[in-house]
Amino acid sequence: MSDNPNPSKSTKLLSRSSWRETSYVADLLRTETVGGAILLIAAVAALVWANSPWREAYSTLRDTVVGPESLHLNLSLGTWAADGLLAIFFLVAGIELKREFVAGELSDRRKAALPIAAAVCGVVLPAVLFVVTVLALTAGDSSADVSGMLRGWAIPTATDIAFALAVLAVIGTHLPSSLRSFLLTLAVVDDLIAITIIAVFYTASVQFLWLLAAVVPLAVWRFLLKRKLTNPFLLAIPALLAWMFVHNSGVHATVAGVLLGLLVPVHREVEDDPNRHSLAEKLEHKIRPFSAGFAVPVFAFFAAGVTVVGGGFSEAVTDPAAIGVVVGLVVGKAIGIFGGTWALARFTRAELDEDLSWTDIFGLSLLAGVGFTVSLLVGELAFGTGSERDDHVKLAVLVGSLIAALLATVVLRSRNRHYRDVHARETEDRDLDGIPDIYGRPS
Repeated sequence: MSDNPNPSKSTKLLSRSSWRETSYVADLLRTETVGGAILLIAAVAALVWANSPWREAYSTLRDTVVGPESLHLNLSLGTWAADGLLAIFFLVAGIELKREFVAGELSDRRKAALPIAAAVCGVVLPAVLFVVTVLALTAGDSSADVSGMLRGWAIPTATDIAFALAVLAVIGTHLPSSLRSFLLTLAVVDDLIAITIIAVFYTASVQFLWLLAAVVPLAVWRFLLKRKLTNPFLLAIPALLAWMFVHNSGVHATVAGVLLGLLVPVHREVEDDPNRHSLAEKLEHKIRPFSAGFAVPVFAFFAAGVTVVGGGFSEAVTDPAAIGVVVGLVVGKAIGIFGGTWALARFTRAELDEDLSWTDIFGLSLLAGVGFTVSLLVGELAFGTGSERDDHVKLAVLVGSLIAALLATVVLRSRNRHYRDVHARETEDRDLDGIPDIYGRPS
């Protein structure tokens, strides 16, 4: 692989961002890395319990129903985690998406083209490979429920940023700041595509009156934030009402989280000022630790508990849908993201930043095959929580993510000496002004 497709041109891909943006991303990723570690612990705990002699107690806990029936909120604890706690995760994703489009990497059309192209290709190819794999493995089998299996086409399309960062923390690599920013922006676009897929393809019916009613608390939420009324108890009222109305409309309740996030005011002049903290940044700073440290791990605990003892593993590895998920995550994500990035460089006659090589892009593309939170959610929506096929694809998500993580580890660790050199240059501060010398003084 050539490091620079067209070295005669000076246009750079994945060049270093400003110090303001780099430090913001670094702080954000530290929270996600800690959350990823907690997420791993929760997933392992669920797997151990679900395969222990006390596995019936795990199922009983997950399926325990709580909540007022009069409000259509008598849900199992597993459903509360998927519909309620993940709405908080998508609220944070919505805020980050809004910020990226207004003041981040996605606000510059030239810079936005790369993560958008890579994310789209990293969604389309895994879905295509899933469908091709299922059709190939069921060809000639008249007893196979092909249409039922194909409902899971979107499972391997999602990247779990927290899980991916946890992998980076475990392998101890010092990825350059531009690659970390690219991974984050890629994941943000990925989340937008994922929630769109959930809203469009996994909504059986829509009660438009409930959906229309959600407009009122959403407007109140926006009004309170515009007036800088950020008391958490005050904001919780319209947020909970919006969530309840969207849930009752038939649209997946996590959509409410994204809508709330997108309504948070973001002003570029404030975001660009290193001496000011915007409302979006403050709100995200308050909510993200709860999302990464509690909401997502609790969802993982209830979603990852698949029983593999007693024949469950052998049934899963022969299920075409499960095999399609592994192929999509490991092969589809890697080739899709790498291919999208290479194609953009090829057709725009751009070259990678001098600190990077195509090996780095390939390693990052493999790492993007670590899918967990949204993949598990889509599996539940496609096949039903606790169903036999849902258990199969849960195991496939875990296996596919593990394979992708191991392959990414091999590729990225091979470049770790170079990453350390780049990291040393990016953190050197000879004048002791608190800003690494490579970024210069803020204007």
